[in-house]
Amino acid sequence: MKARYIRVSTGNQNTERQLQKSHPNEKLYIDIISGAIPFNKRPEGKKMLEDIETGLINYVNVHSIDRLGRNLFDILATLELLNEKKITLEVDNLGLKSLVNDKPNSAFKLIISVMANIAEMERETLLERQREGINIAIAKGVYKGRIKGTVESNEQVLDKYKEVVKYLKKGHSMRDTAKLCNVSLGTVQKVKQILNKTND
Repeated sequence: MKARYIRVSTGNQNTERQLQKSHPNEKLYIDIISGAIPFNKRPEGKKMLEDIETGLINYVNVHSIDRLGRNLFDILATLELLNEKKITLEVDNLGLKSLVNDKPNSAFKLIISVMANIAEMERETLLERQREGINIAIAKGVYKGRIKGTVESNEQVLDKYKEVVKYLKKGHSMRDTAKLCNVSLGTVQKVKQILNKTND
């Protein structure tokens, strides 16, 4: 069976672009999680690898290589694992397949290494710009984030995690809410405690 792996960072991001080349016979695995999390640590990524182990999946499609990860080492480790299991990985936006006649495609690995390297550098650049922006905002006295060591009020926490509040009020479990909003279970527990106090 063919599989399609989809990843978005947050619950409010659209998956349509990644579904453009999907087929009805594909089994979908959708993770709402940061690309920095290793593939085998993601709920749906882990599930897909388990299905590969049992022989349920023999072909995997992804829209772009950065859906597998933002870390070159992690991407190559996942690719190596798929190759070992004779699983073909097809990357839609490159029009490339990892295996040709059940043998590793050397051109694919070279291009993937370059693309993964670029994705990793882009992420590092973004994080560096964020840090610089925060430092400038702190220097100007206009930083709206939480400075290390300070404590947020209950109102600030609820305002900061509006999506978490929304899903909890809809009756979603804490675990599902954490996954949908790409936050830790601890954060969801904290928000739930505040909501419970508010409703007392």
